[in-house]
Amino acid sequence: MIQPVLTRRMHKLVLCLLPVAFAACNGASDEVPPTAAPPTLASDWFEYSPAPAYSGTTRLPAEYITMSDGTQLSAQVMLPTDADGQAVEGPLPVILTQTGYNKSASGYVEGFAFNRFLVEHGYAHVAVDVRGTGASQGTWEIFSEREQLDYREVMDWIVEQPWSNGRVGTWGPSFMAITQIYTAAWQHPAHQAMFAIVPMADAYRDIVFTGGQVNVGFIPLWIGLVTGLGLIPAHPSPEALSTLVDHLQGTVSYDLPVILQATLGIGGQNYDGPFWRTRSPIEVADQVRIPTVIVGGLRDIFQRGEPMLYEAIKPHATTKLVIGPWTHLDASSGAGLPADGVPDLNHMALLWFDRYLKNLDNRAESVPAVTQYVWNEDRYVRSADWPHPQARAQRWFLRGDGALTPELPATDEPSRHTVQIPVQNLCSASSAQWTAGVLELIPLPCFQGQNTLNELPLLGAVTYTTEPMDTDYYVNGPMQADLWLASELGSDGSVAVRVTSVSPTGESFELTNGLQTFSTRQTNPQRSRLLDGESIQPWHPYTAESVEPVAPGESTHVAVEIFPSSFVIPAGHRLRVAIASSDFPHGLPPVTDLLDQVLGIMRIDSQAARPSSIVLPVVPVDALGREVGAAG
Repeated sequence: MIQPVLTRRMHKLVLCLLPVAFAACNGASDEVPPTAAPPTLASDWFEYSPAPAYSGTTRLPAEYITMSDGTQLSAQVMLPTDADGQAVEGPLPVILTQTGYNKSASGYVEGFAFNRFLVEHGYAHVAVDVRGTGASQGTWEIFSEREQLDYREVMDWIVEQPWSNGRVGTWGPSFMAITQIYTAAWQHPAHQAMFAIVPMADAYRDIVFTGGQVNVGFIPLWIGLVTGLGLIPAHPSPEALSTLVDHLQGTVSYDLPVILQATLGIGGQNYDGPFWRTRSPIEVADQVRIPTVIVGGLRDIFQRGEPMLYEAIKPHATTKLVIGPWTHLDASSGAGLPADGVPDLNHMALLWFDRYLKNLDNRAESVPAVTQYVWNEDRYVRSADWPHPQARAQRWFLRGDGALTPELPATDEPSRHTVQIPVQNLCSASSAQWTAGVLELIPLPCFQGQNTLNELPLLGAVTYTTEPMDTDYYVNGPMQADLWLASELGSDGSVAVRVTSVSPTGESFELTNGLQTFSTRQTNPQRSRLLDGESIQPWHPYTAESVEPVAPGESTHVAVEIFPSSFVIPAGHRLRVAIASSDFPHGLPPVTDLLDQVLGIMRIDSQAARPSSIVLPVVPVDALGREVGAAG
């Protein structure tokens, strides 16, 4: 079975590298979906497969929606057709997708901007290019306040259309999921439900400046994608040429300077502040009041923020969280579903929208609050909440001899050292993750999670490993490494932390990772997450005022946020913490900081007075809900 899978994935890679076909990466699964298993628990997924209400779809001619400032946004509507192939007159419940990826670009409309499956089940689907993208006028300013106001005005327009019954749900992955959070925050009375697939929460911490470093893997790819798709001719209009000029001017005068300033460490964009707060949906997520599904991935670019959005919304509305073993591309389509009784994303969305847009009593609200894939268990597990209600904090100490133990180190244990190199871990699961899954499509073990190569001392890695586990060890949630570090030659430093599972044969599989610059180490205890009195998810301000100088050779406590995951270390396997001085292309310090770090020597202290350690959220194995007699 390996060769056919690789062949399909390589075909997918070719499509992904062609901008006009980008959403072919997000289409339906290649597998023939089996029938979902009936529920075995009071709260479980169940089969929901009503027959399509209509046999086909059609798209109406594209049209413009005029915003309150006069800017025109391009919109197009897909409607179901009757037996004669004519558009159904309606009115119908409406699915809205607001995109920055040019709804009209040929080769991917059906798979990305529109959802034919939902339309055939009795919905109208509206796709809108946000301002400054696709065929819409204006300048794209990356989720600006003006763009967010557009989202509300688009809702106003929808409820006035003859094909609309005034009940609207929002749907879509990535960019189109981010726009949903902002739209829902307006609490428009027509907005009744949303299905947000891989949405961002915190622009600065999730993706752009993880650990205070520029994400050079994804950000250039993303800006290039939005800009490139905006240059593809869409529906003809007298305004087409001026719209194209607006887009180019916006890229040159706005988007590129923002990224360039951040990379160079000038203009203040390399620090958190109003600019990044405006562009962080987590800032408004607590204003959402509609039933919501959040879909995320254990290796998604928004791995950190997806469960945090769930946390922010759940006190105010019925909310579900689904996390798969996915990078960004695979998560966008829910690759591999249905599996373990969990339906594919289209059937999930149909269940959700039929309940909350059509008021069908289909028990959508009864599905599990959290459905999460667990590494090494290799299946989806249901739980009552996130973070896991049964999680308890356990601290493991990094020892001078490379061991990882629950016991504190002795007073005189040796420190360990590695060279500060800014481009370590090039071939890794992290590289695949932070290029949105594009590199994962290359059939090399290092891009699939195999981390053994990166842990060779010759490549600068320092590892700390437990003894083989006596019993299965289940971890679920965010993690924190508390490291005592020094830069012996430089005036700053960076640290990358990987958590891996080591098999009895010595193969190391990457589970999750974290990244942190020494000088931006300051934390805000009031905003950090605690578990059993232990800080398990540090919150760093990342402001210019919070920067703390690093004295060469001086040991400093650095709290590293390790992004949340769910995994089992099976009995006989070992838990490993691998430390390096960088994680490229996930992060590269701004040029002003890079000059302070390059070719220094990082020292990792492990003594009683400076006990480097990691805190994990450990969950009882019986919470995995295994069948009697099953093992990990």
